[in-house]
Amino acid sequence: VQLVESGGGLVQPGWSLRLSCATSGFTFSWYAMSWHRQAPGKERELVARISRAAESTDYEDSVKGRFTISRDNARNTVYLQMDSLNSEDTAVYYCKASFGLNAYWGKGTLVTVSS
Repeated sequence: VQLVESGGGLVQPGWSLRLSCATSGFTFSWYAMSWHRQAPGKERELVARISRAAESTDYEDSVKGRFTISRDNARNTVYLQMDSLNSEDTAVYYCKASFGLNAYWGKGTLVTVSS
């Protein structure tokens, strides 16, 4: 099983980034997918999640209206479009696959928002 995040980097406040999480080794379409983040000195938190067939999404309050989660079941990939980034979005972003008691995590990609 592999989950590989990409797309992180250093951006200025107000800019956008698109994160990708490419997966393999499990039946992607069976799994709900989510993005989580962990800022320095803070606990990991859920940012957004999407159901197996993308029929429903949920967002943490601070990212509602700025972030969009999506998935491509044909490409076994989940995305996080992040707009209007601010310094509080600085964190390592992780993707997670969940199905019942099974859960797989990626290793994360760093997003730094700074002027």
